[in-house]
Amino acid sequence: MKIFISADIEGITGVTHWDETDLQKEDSHLFREQMTAEVVAACKGALQAGATEIWVKDAHDSGRNILAAKLPHEARLIRGWAPNPLIMVQELDDTFDGVIFIGYHSRGGAGTSPLAHTLTGKLVNITINDSIASEFLIHTFAAAYLGVPAVFISGDQGICDEAIQLVPRIETVAVKQGIGNSTVNIHPDLAISRIRDGVNKALHGKMKKNLISLPEHFTATIQYKDQNSAYLYGFFPGSKQINPNTVQFESDNYFEVMRFFLFAA
Repeated sequence: MKIFISADIEGITGVTHWDETDLQKEDSHLFREQMTAEVVAACKGALQAGATEIWVKDAHDSGRNILAAKLPHEARLIRGWAPNPLIMVQELDDTFDGVIFIGYHSRGGAGTSPLAHTLTGKLVNITINDSIASEFLIHTFAAAYLGVPAVFISGDQGICDEAIQLVPRIETVAVKQGIGNSTVNIHPDLAISRIRDGVNKALHGKMKKNLISLPEHFTATIQYKDQNSAYLYGFFPGSKQINPNTVQFESDNYFEVMRFFLFAA
């Protein structure tokens, strides 16, 4: 069994302030440790379930957060950015049996995390077919495009609730709840044990039942904080500026939507 793990940091236990997500800030060290521990827990759960190969994408900021020496020997770590249209699931392909999301967070504009955002800080939001998109939705669609099911997610309560709406059979572990500019967190060790056990359970299930069906056509929009970005990316092939701060792109091919996000988000 071959498993892919995409890991972010804003949904890691305890992470509450942007300084805790920034490699250049002293506060980040403890939370890089916890991010690594939660990824290791996911790896251990996967190995207990029979995984023989695990690929881990460090998908936060510079892509250089996870402490590689602490991962099990079976794991391959993807650091940095290619860049690649698959973005946070770079190197995923149809040879994988399932995708696991660790440390994921609420979408931009949600009131369920003080760190809610989608892809980059220059955006207000992204929509796909009129649904406001999270990074989980964007990359679960990417996995489905490749025929790979999303089987597990950990992060804040908001993104776990959203995940169940999109993939009803997905296993979730909510490690915290966002309230205004604060978070209420479970104990870091409890998060680790729940993630390990949740991944083990997810991979013992009938994972293919988690594979969602993609829409036949995609209309994607990106709303920017500044009008200059909308003007610029309105020139991306196939896109158009539909108001001073928003660009729209349409395609029947989800990979082309991801290519649009890579360049325009």
